[in-house]
Amino acid sequence: MKKALHLMLSVTLLGAMVGCGTNSNSSNGAVEATPAPADSKPAASTPAKKVELKVFMGFPRFKDQFDKYFEQFKAKEKAEKNIDVTINLEMPNPDQAKQILQTRLSSNDAPDLFTLHAVADVPSYYKAGYLSDLSNQPFAAGLFDNVKKTVTFDGKIVALPLESLEWGYLYNKKVFNDLSLKAPQTLDEMKAVIEKLKANKVTPFELSFQEAWIPQLIMALSLGGIVNSEHPDWIQKMNKGEASYKDVQDVFNIIDIVMQNGTDKPFEVGSAQGSTDFANGKAAMWVQGPWQAEAIQKVNPKIEFGVAPLPVSNNPKGTMINLSTSTSLAVSPTSKNKEVAMDLLNYILDAKDSSALFQELKFNPVSKVHTYKSFPWIDEAMTYVSQGKAYQDLSLPNGITDEQAKLLQSYYAKQVTKDEIIKALDKKWADAIKGQQ
Repeated sequence: MKKALHLMLSVTLLGAMVGCGTNSNSSNGAVEATPAPADSKPAASTPAKKVELKVFMGFPRFKDQFDKYFEQFKAKEKAEKNIDVTINLEMPNPDQAKQILQTRLSSNDAPDLFTLHAVADVPSYYKAGYLSDLSNQPFAAGLFDNVKKTVTFDGKIVALPLESLEWGYLYNKKVFNDLSLKAPQTLDEMKAVIEKLKANKVTPFELSFQEAWIPQLIMALSLGGIVNSEHPDWIQKMNKGEASYKDVQDVFNIIDIVMQNGTDKPFEVGSAQGSTDFANGKAAMWVQGPWQAEAIQKVNPKIEFGVAPLPVSNNPKGTMINLSTSTSLAVSPTSKNKEVAMDLLNYILDAKDSSALFQELKFNPVSKVHTYKSFPWIDEAMTYVSQGKAYQDLSLPNGITDEQAKLLQSYYAKQVTKDEIIKALDKKWADAIKGQQ
């Protein structure tokens, strides 16, 4: 009986093998599975992991560009890691962004990624424990050396640079060429340019003081030029309580010239309207950086403008380009989705996609992965840099820049005097140093 049963099982198995043998393509006779019928359902795929990132950026004029780029990242993360990313992007007005961010950071409500100023913010934010160490992230290896230094603190890379800048003031090249004018290198030369512009019914300067950070740019350039050419140890002395803004009060020379020779009703004009006015030739010069290039060319694609250093005295050595990294991107150490946050950070300098983003934003290349050609106004600014007429952005205590901005608005409105500004800034600086101790 057992032999018969054994024989029956053997015949059954042999029949099954013969029936399947027509589906085998293997040279060693291995048996392959019969294909599933066309109407059968595939096995369910693994559900995507859902992650939400909070991203805080202080330049709303670039919202469309970053919205588009973040959509690319979301598709990449889904395809490569099966992670379904939601990005909540917050872009407040630049005048409010820093205060909002600092409130979030100090109240343990930090965004996963946020922008900050490489020179002004990195030291204090790092000491407060708000910045992750990014030294081992893939993007770091490709950074240009001079850019890498600006986002390195305590031997660590703590931010990804977005805007590497060579800036001074913007000027309309067609207007200058039509009147046979050259970018002035001294205060007297600037006064002569202004007189010729006025004689030809051209307003010298675009004034857009609705946003406090814009008049502050005049102070940033004038202070940089005066300090680096005449008072190289002024920052160190101020930090020791051994100096005053009175020592560098010549910064008001060019500030007064700009404010007295500009467009009407500046408090009704912000950066957006200022870009439109400058693009349409309402003024020949604008103390503003090349970060406005995208907005200007959007209004007038044919405009030709240059970048030149702002004269601060009759010593041409003080007429210098500001060479720095400003807006940078950091990752919070308290991020609950740090791995995905790091993926997004690295995608900002992606070898394949970031060149198109930076070119669209009209930012300078900051990494070896960037292959696009630099812009004419940057090439012009770099001619001054190559001549040694450039300086690294000054490192001021936290809060000083914002205080200067508000005071300059009040100064134009004749609500404060130079002496009152000097007194207020000296006090603000001293208080900031005490707060660091």
